[in-house]
Amino acid sequence: MQNFSESINKEPFATIAKVAETSKTSVYVIGGYVRDLILQRPSKDVDIVVLGSGVAFARRTANAFGAGAYAKYFKNFGTAMVRYNNWEVEFVGARKESYRRNSRKPIVENGSLSDDQKRRDFTINAMSVSLQKKDFGKLFDPFNGQEDLEKKIIRTPLDPDITFSDDPLRMMRAIRFATQLRFTIEQNTYDAIHRNRNRIGIVSKERVVDELNLIVMADKPSIGLDLLDKTGLLKILFPKLSELKGVEKVGNQGHKDNFYHTLEVLDNLAVKSDNLWLRWAAILHDIAKPVTKKFDPKTGWTFHQHEFIGEKMVPGIFKNLKLPMNEKMRYVQKLVRLHLRPIVLAQDIVTDSAIRRLLFDAGDDIDDLMMLCEADITSKNEYKVKKYLNNFKLVRKKLKEVDQKDRIRNWQPPVSGEVIMETFGLSPSRKVGEIKTEIREAILDGEIENNFEEAYAFLLEQGKKQGLGVKTIVEPPKGGEERTNSDKPS
Repeated sequence: MQNFSESINKEPFATIAKVAETSKTSVYVIGGYVRDLILQRPSKDVDIVVLGSGVAFARRTANAFGAGAYAKYFKNFGTAMVRYNNWEVEFVGARKESYRRNSRKPIVENGSLSDDQKRRDFTINAMSVSLQKKDFGKLFDPFNGQEDLEKKIIRTPLDPDITFSDDPLRMMRAIRFATQLRFTIEQNTYDAIHRNRNRIGIVSKERVVDELNLIVMADKPSIGLDLLDKTGLLKILFPKLSELKGVEKVGNQGHKDNFYHTLEVLDNLAVKSDNLWLRWAAILHDIAKPVTKKFDPKTGWTFHQHEFIGEKMVPGIFKNLKLPMNEKMRYVQKLVRLHLRPIVLAQDIVTDSAIRRLLFDAGDDIDDLMMLCEADITSKNEYKVKKYLNNFKLVRKKLKEVDQKDRIRNWQPPVSGEVIMETFGLSPSRKVGEIKTEIREAILDGEIENNFEEAYAFLLEQGKKQGLGVKTIVEPPKGGEERTNSDKPS
């Protein structure tokens, strides 16, 4: 049996071992840190199981660490967390658990090391390493977790039906670990996920989405989403994504499978960005295709307006999944709405006015939008892919040129609503907003330059056409500076 004494003969383990010796307490490193130690994955998160009171032992350890330690104690749960030199160490007393049918919250009793290992979710997370002087560094592996690591499989220590029925969140964790580690779920464990999939309903949406986000943030998130689909969990948790799956044909004309296209876009994006919400935009960019799908005998399958309808679907999906209903959701909405715009520009001659409009609409999120659009090119036709990507390079170049020249990103027209009201003696009204929009559109279309003088001359011309009398001529800002507003337009 492998010994890890050299690997853990350092802080924070050295201090924990000393406290264990002086207090005559049996203490073990357990779970994910042991797994990652064997896999040689760096980790600063440590779980310590104590045969006795985890909270009392944590207090002694925090005192031994000294002034650099920060501790939190959770007496109701019998756990404690100590942060020390960038390490996060969680202490818990060894316990055994039993479950009621309608709850994933266990009834907890004090237990032995063996009891604690039996309650762990997977064999690869049930291994422990002793911190006792007599067998320091010895690996305790009752379920052959080390062998499962070598075989790259996810397996439950006990009967998987009981494991998943007791705590259905473990089904999500199995898929998450399979995704993060690129492991295979052992067949009996996999089948048990499918059999127990409906039990996921007793788990809070918040806990489910925590696991879902970890899957989405994996190096290759498609592994997890595909497993969620194949086990039947996706249809329960995220039916709108599941509805993307499948190909419909009329005669010989079929559309692509939008579910697997979405997974490919997500994987493409994962290579470029670790922005969780940009990845969610990839997941949702085609979410409205099932409801917009139509067959035209002349053109084949169409999904007209799917970007705009998809934008409207985002809040409902976020609310149902308990994702944040704030600026993160609005960011995803924006990218879903705009995701076809650069593709359209890549197909045609790129005009300055089209670029200005895209910069105005995307604002600071323009770079993320371009990444999403590039990831969206999943054609198997190499010539077509090369053509699109080369055109996107042209779009990016024009974006940079126009942004430097016109400063449209996060821009407001140089003539403000206050100037419009002062010029024509108007009160705040819809008319003021309409005139301001006309000025904005004229600048975006390239009819006038983005400066106060030309915008104000355009304002006077529009007022004359609409029969508005001039009450006051407003002078341009001193020094010839443009009247600009750096705030994002509402």
